[in-house]
This record gives sequence, structure tokens and C-alpha cells, in this order.
Amino acid sequence: MRMVDLIEKKRDGHVLSKEEIDFIIKEYTNGTIPDYQMSALLMAIFYQDMTDEEITNLTLAMAYSGEVIDLSSIKGIKVDKHSTGGVGDTTTLILAPLVASVGVPVAKMSGRGLGFTGGTLDKLEAIPGFKIELSDEKFTEIVNESQVAVIGQSSELAPADKKLYALRDVTATVNSIPLIASSIMSKKIAAGADAIVLDVTTGDGAFMKNLEDARRLAHTMVRIGKLANRQTMAIVSDMSQPLGEAIGNSLEVVEAIETLQGKGPEDLLEMCYVLGSQMVVLAEKAATLEEARSMLEEALHSGKALEKFKEMIRNQGGDEQVVDHPERLLTAKYEIELPAQTSGVVTKLVANEIGIAAMMLGAGRQTKEDSIDYAVGLKLHKKIGDQVAEGESLLTIYSNKEAVEDVKKLLYANIEIGENGEEPPLIHDIITE
Repeated sequence: MRMVDLIEKKRDGHVLSKEEIDFIIKEYTNGTIPDYQMSALLMAIFYQDMTDEEITNLTLAMAYSGEVIDLSSIKGIKVDKHSTGGVGDTTTLILAPLVASVGVPVAKMSGRGLGFTGGTLDKLEAIPGFKIELSDEKFTEIVNESQVAVIGQSSELAPADKKLYALRDVTATVNSIPLIASSIMSKKIAAGADAIVLDVTTGDGAFMKNLEDARRLAHTMVRIGKLANRQTMAIVSDMSQPLGEAIGNSLEVVEAIETLQGKGPEDLLEMCYVLGSQMVVLAEKAATLEEARSMLEEALHSGKALEKFKEMIRNQGGDEQVVDHPERLLTAKYEIELPAQTSGVVTKLVANEIGIAAMMLGAGRQTKEDSIDYAVGLKLHKKIGDQVAEGESLLTIYSNKEAVEDVKKLLYANIEIGENGEEPPLIHDIITE
């Protein structure tokens, strides 16, 4: 087989066979196929698209390019959840203990964030002592005993995806649904879960800016999962404004604690109930979504979910006292209010720009080498549809530097106040086929 022939085949709109895709991924991963040829193929895929069968074969080839985690020694149906990302996405910190508290094993591997705020691992590492690296044996033992552990992804997980993603980033081929879908699903399949719940976000703060593309990505990933013999479903959720109120690592840990106490933002709690209900049904712990939601509501209101979060922190070496004493987390030196410049209704919160403002404070990374300041970030007091009076605080800036005029300027430019503003829908679609 010659790579040049396969590039030509895809360039001309033909379908690549499983054998051809397996050859490409194997030879590119081991370094035989050079970047310039793979770049040409990526551009051909970008323009010519791929069939469902091609995308599934690409996903499986990438998943099996390295270590594939065997979770069979963990009792029960293991359900993983993945979000395509957003601003203020704290759901995993709440979902993991909440779902585990009703007996669903959550053996989750997460990544670090590159962008607005840290990823799930960075948020967990804001908790003093929390260890995100565990041996396979310890990971299995903890999940079997207490149903939940969240650790870092192995560097050997889907190495083809790491190479391809880096290449896509510099060849303007990131925004391709076949390549996005195979990238996400290869890691999920390699991580060993029996079932997968996907949160595909859409809007200003999401990777997929328009609803039609988000729906297509969700449908594509659900089909891949089912063709790969994984129970898979997706929710298309709105990210035109930040989810919840907190943007920043320690701030989001506090928000997760408050949500598990029943005192968190309504949109964040609702998102956790919707995603969590799907996870409980896929794990066969409930027959219907209504029954699953009732179980989750009882676990949250009884305090079981909060106790499970404490147990999760304790099992992974963290200071569980932060749950009752959040002041033990890192706190910022300055708290600066952003007053409204006029009265009216909040009509727009441009999520990605607000996320960039948090990153400018140090809450996120621009490059993988950047360090994160766990203490800094933003706390929203007003969201779309809320009334606001001139001089009333729109949000609080948590900063370790006193001069934040550049951050304020960016925020004012991306928070609009007018006469009418309607809260956007939280969930656009639920996709099971």
C-alpha cells in the first residue's frame, strides 16, 4: 500500500477501506508516514468528509493505537461522560459523586484544560493533596469499594490521536466533524467504559458554534459508539453563556460543593440531573429517566452525594475538610466588583470572551506549559434575562493583581444590557439514535 495512492483516493471522494485506514494509522503512529503526507490526507478528509463506517474504522484504529484500558475487574456497568467543553463546565465534579452515590461505578479518566479555565484534573488539583495519578490496581480497588475515582489519562492512551491532533492544530483541519468525532470517541473507547454519555455544547462558548453542526457531531459520535458496541447517547446543550456562575478552579470547586449541598445554580444542577439520569439508565440502575432522576434528587437532598464527594477526595489523598471549610482552598488577594454601567436586562454574555477574561487573570492556559493560578477567576451575579440596576455588580473578579483594567474592558465589551433578554434553553436536543 502506498500513502500517495490513499491520499489521491480520498481527495477524489472515494471511501477508504478498514485495511487502508488501519495501515494509515499504524504507519503514521510509528513514524513511517511523514507529517506532510498525513497533512494532505487530513485536508482531503476536511473537504470530502467520511462515511459513518470510515469514521468508525478511523476511531477504532486510533483507539487501539496504544493502551486500551481493561475495566472488567470493576463490578457493574461502567458509564463515562464526556463534554466537548465550555465556560464554567463544572459538571464532572458534581456528576461523579452524585451518580456514584446511587451505585453506578464511575471510573473516569480526564484531561487537563487548554483555554479558558483548567480541565477537570486542574479543578480537582485545586483541592490540597488531591492525587490524579493512581496505579491501575489502586484505581480499580477504589472504584470497586466506593464506586468513584477520577484520574489523569495515561500517556499511552490513543497515541495516534495525540499526533493527529497536534497536526490538525497547525494545518487548519481542527474543525472537521469526522476528525473531531474520531478524536473524542477514540479516547473514550480506549478508556474502557461500557457506556458513554456525551454532552455536545453549542454557542459562543463552545467548539461547535452553530446548532446544526453540534447536532451532526452528536449523531456521528452516537453512531460510532453503537458501531463499536458501546451504549452511547448525547445531549446537545447550550453554551451561549457560561454554565453556572463560577469560572476558575477553586471557585468551581466551591460551586460544586454548594451544588451538592442543594444550594448551587439552577442551570448547573439541572444539567447534572439530565446527564446523570442518562448515566443511571445506561448503567441499568433505573428503568426510566424519571426513576433515575428521582434517585439522584434523593441522593442529593439526603446528603449522600456530598458524603460521596468527601469519600472521593479522601480516597485520592485530598483534604476532605474543604467540603465543610471551603476557605481551606486557595483564595485570591483581591475581590473586585464590576458594576453595571446602565439599568435594564442582561441580553448577552459572550461566553468565550468571558472565559478569555478569566484566562487573563491566570485561571487557564494559553500553552500546555503555562501554570494555573487556582485562586483566580470570575463569579457571575447576573445572567441573560436578569434585571440589573445601574451600579449593581454584574460579577466579581477574583485576582492576585490589583490592576485589572484590561480584564474589565473585555468584560464590559461582552456583557450587553438592553430592554429585553430571554434566557436561552439549557438543552437543545437529546440524541439516542
